[in-house]
Formats: sequence, C-alpha cells, structure tokens
Amino acid sequence: MDLTGPLFDAFALPFMSRALLVLAVLSLVAGLVGVLVNLRGLEFISDGLTHAVFPGIAVGFVWGGREGLFLGAMLSALVAAVVLTLIVRRAVSSDAAIAVVFTAMFSVGVIVVSRQTNYVGQLEQLLFGRLLTVSATEVLQATVICGIALLLVGVTLRQQVFRAFDHSGSAAAGYRPLVLDIVLNVAIALVVVAASNAVGNLLVLAVLIVPGAFARLVTNRLWLLFPIAAGFAVLAAWFGLAIGFEASVNAGIDLPSGATVVLLLVAGYAVALVARLAIDRFAGRWPVGVRR
Repeated sequence: MDLTGPLFDAFALPFMSRALLVLAVLSLVAGLVGVLVNLRGLEFISDGLTHAVFPGIAVGFVWGGREGLFLGAMLSALVAAVVLTLIVRRAVSSDAAIAVVFTAMFSVGVIVVSRQTNYVGQLEQLLFGRLLTVSATEVLQATVICGIALLLVGVTLRQQVFRAFDHSGSAAAGYRPLVLDIVLNVAIALVVVAASNAVGNLLVLAVLIVPGAFARLVTNRLWLLFPIAAGFAVLAAWFGLAIGFEASVNAGIDLPSGATVVLLLVAGYAVALVARLAIDRFAGRWPVGVRR
C-alpha cells in the first residue's frame, strides 16, 4: 500500500483536514493529560469517566441532535468529575464504587438512546464516533474544550506532578489535594467530551491513555514525557487517517478511521513495549522511576 500520496494529498479534502485537525488538537491535550493519568495510575478512573459522560452525550443527542451533544456531555462530565473525586476520597472500596456507579450511568445512556428510532445507528454513532463527518463548528467546539482542559492542567502542572510523586509531601507543602484531584478529573472529563464526538465514547480511552503509557516506555525523563506522548498521538492520527483513506478509496476495504487510529496507537505501544523489554534484558535495566 503506497501511502506517499495519502499522507499529504488526502488532507487537501476538507473532511480529511477537519478530521486531522480535531485529532491533532485532541492528541496535544491528551498527551499532556494522559501523562498525568499514567503517573497517577488513574487509568481505571478515566475509564469510569468515559462511561459517566455517556448519559449526558445520549440525552444531549436525543434532545438536541448533534448541536445538543456537547452541552449534554459537558454538564455530565463536570458532575461526574466531582462525584468521582468524592467517591475515590470517601468510598471504602473506591474501585468497586466507581464500577457500580458508572456502569449504571452508562446503562442509563443506552436506555435513553434505545427510546429513539434508529436505535442501533444512533448508538453506534455515539459509541464509535463519526470522525470523517465532523463539521467545522464541531472542530471549533472540540478546540475550545481542549483549550480549557489544557489551561486547567497547565496552571497546576507542577503541583500535579508533585502530587503524583509525593502525595503527603504535596499536602505538607500547602497544596490542596482535593482541589488538584478535581482539576485533573475535570480535565480528563473535558478530553472525553471533546473526543467522544469524533472517535466515539468507547475509543476515547485509547486516545487518552495509550500516548502517556507509550511515553513512559520511551523515556524516563519527566519533562520529555509530555512532548513524546503528544507527538506519538499526532503521528498515529496522521498515519491512521491516511491508511484508512488509502484502504477505502484504492483498495476497496472499509476501515473505520477512528478504530484505525486507535489500532495504530496500540501497535506503537506494543512495539515500544517489546523494545523496552529487550533493552532491559540485554542492555541493563533503566533506573526505577522517572527522572527530571
């Protein structure tokens, strides 16, 4: 499969350029937020948030169509982020509480969608996205939402990193753990909102988590984690869209763009994991932890 043309020429088409733009914006902010998720070990919580946001996406879509999707998702994301933070801090078994509460919320979203005509088509669109039909307005909305998430994390980045490595020390230094947790969870929820319309609710987790995990395999330098994660996500988006376009147009193979991008993310992570294991095996283990 010759990708030389699709890597550049395909993006002269408006729908391809919009898809690449929205994924690039998502990749940049998910790279930053995703590294913090990885450092804090919040992958399961992020999974819970993707389920928790789904009812708002479903209600907004059913009541207001595509125009109402972002508003419904935004409201449910903010509520879910705060509720999630309080559950984690107060629940006896936070993992069980997250699983119970947010599985129930996801089920509510499915029930809401099931009351509509064309149930299967609408549910598929919400779960798996519609990357190639994203409008210019939706690109702008996703950019604004990602900008808010980036701002929240950016102004608290040093505190967030401090908290990731030394919970007790950050509290002793005067930082408020509850505030930092809410800020990070809100940022995660906003990324979920911004990504859900493009790559779908079920696939957004890979966009949020895999780049950060990839970066941890590639470097143990703390401040290199963020650009590596974001750059890897952008490259996966670019090549994934190009492969999907080439396969669909010239090879007659229908490859869903969002799923193709996610598969490239996972494949890149798998390659990095094998390489890291080989390095650890034959060239000596890297120091434990992450260095500044």
